[in-house]
Amino acid sequence: MKRILPALLLTLAACGAQPVQTARTTSLTWAVETQPITLNPQLWAQNKARLLVFNQFDALLSKAADGSFGPWLATAWTVSDDGLTYTLDLRDDVTFHDGTAFDAAAVKANLDQFLVPGYNPSVAAIQLRSFDEAEVVSPHRLRITLKEPDALFLDFLASPLAGQVSPKSLKGAEDLKFGGPDLVGTGPFILERYVQGQEIHYRRNPAYAWPPAGAAHQGPAHLSEITYRFLPEAAVRVGALTSGQVQVIEGVPATEVALIEKDPELTLRTALNSGTAYSYYFNTSHAPFDDRRVREAFREAVDLDAVLRSVYQGTATRAWSIVGSESPFYDPSLENTYGGDVAGANALLDAAGWKERDAEGFRVKDGERLTVREVASAPFVRDRRDILAQAIQAQVKQNAGIDFQVKILDQGSAQQAVDDDAYEVFGNSRGDSDAGAALNLILPEGAAINRTRFADPDLDKWLAAASASSGQAERKELYARAQRAAVTDHAVVFPLYVPADQIAASKNVQGLGFDPASGTPASAYDVRIGT
Repeated sequence: MKRILPALLLTLAACGAQPVQTARTTSLTWAVETQPITLNPQLWAQNKARLLVFNQFDALLSKAADGSFGPWLATAWTVSDDGLTYTLDLRDDVTFHDGTAFDAAAVKANLDQFLVPGYNPSVAAIQLRSFDEAEVVSPHRLRITLKEPDALFLDFLASPLAGQVSPKSLKGAEDLKFGGPDLVGTGPFILERYVQGQEIHYRRNPAYAWPPAGAAHQGPAHLSEITYRFLPEAAVRVGALTSGQVQVIEGVPATEVALIEKDPELTLRTALNSGTAYSYYFNTSHAPFDDRRVREAFREAVDLDAVLRSVYQGTATRAWSIVGSESPFYDPSLENTYGGDVAGANALLDAAGWKERDAEGFRVKDGERLTVREVASAPFVRDRRDILAQAIQAQVKQNAGIDFQVKILDQGSAQQAVDDDAYEVFGNSRGDSDAGAALNLILPEGAAINRTRFADPDLDKWLAAASASSGQAERKELYARAQRAAVTDHAVVFPLYVPADQIAASKNVQGLGFDPASGTPASAYDVRIGT
């Protein structure tokens, strides 16, 4: 057996956490760009909602920027030599917001919930595909057995998806799919109210005494309450901050960065996200992207550097791979290997038979216009992605005669288009702290969000081998092969930019920061007002 980590108190002492602070009444209003689809951490899918999840729920492990794992609700753990058995030692002083004690039986109930058919098929198929059973060894010790070794399992235990929910509320929540005030966790804040389209309000958990490794202080949160207002319009968010209606905003558009930076009463912080880059995935199941030449032509027709400068005014980081440049699995060999060759794009389309033009300048073949459609789900549109699509739309029309049509629909309609195979482009980024989880969701044949509908047995084999390996160097090489296959060999993806998060705040708001594993805004646990 391999001992992974010592007890929680030793780690906290090493990281220099501050002693418990005397609680006082302080409130904060924070404007956010994206309204959550769900408040159930185990169904979480929006990277923008991550900061809300960890206000209310705690994971079993924490994860540092270097990829190492630390204690949280689990104080220590061991892994058997064959990689099939994980034994977790749990804290014995934790209570859920509804008064239920946190123990091994609660963790087992949370893991077993993922086995319920239809609960979260994506997690069941990827992060927990190797999960066999959880066994209560003692009140605060749990043994987890896997069917096969899985390098992604510890990452799952440190993710929002492993946010621990009271077993009582798992059974009794009025709306388990959405969550809400009656779905409770152990976190530093208690959800008091949710008003659709307006705000979400939390109050401090006065009993909280179990922050993750790396927290800046111990004991309850500094803030007595925090309200997140849903303000999807960037100009409205910035205006609310500069007028003092809110003290913090996330999602600062490039057009407003200079305004924030020159104001001495405001601060601005930014961080690149981990996981995958925002990319266009090409649907290869039907024309025109069933032809690799057309896929390559679409990419070559875009001067992406110019587009990003125009849309993001120099604040965006260009992507060259599915995997974001902040990930340890990023393959830099893909840089400068494609894109921006307009002559090449037109030659490829000519060779593919799209030689004629209609009255509007679009290419046609056999009487059909060269049309590609992106159907985007509104809750996932962030970072001016609608403006980005318009800029790319103009370039592919002007440079290559491609009719790129963009529709932003409600979540149900967008999913229906996917189900009906009525799209050619799928825009997506993932905020997984381990990019391997994202690659396994996106690339293999039949994967949960494989929107390219492309199959490559070698690629599937490499991803499976990487998931089974505990060696970082081996995983890096296997994931590099997968990236080269998707981007270079088969051209089924067009990486665009590496997502980033920005936080702007009044100068007297302290303790703001980013989750070290994801690069997204951290929870409000360490946030305070004043020096």
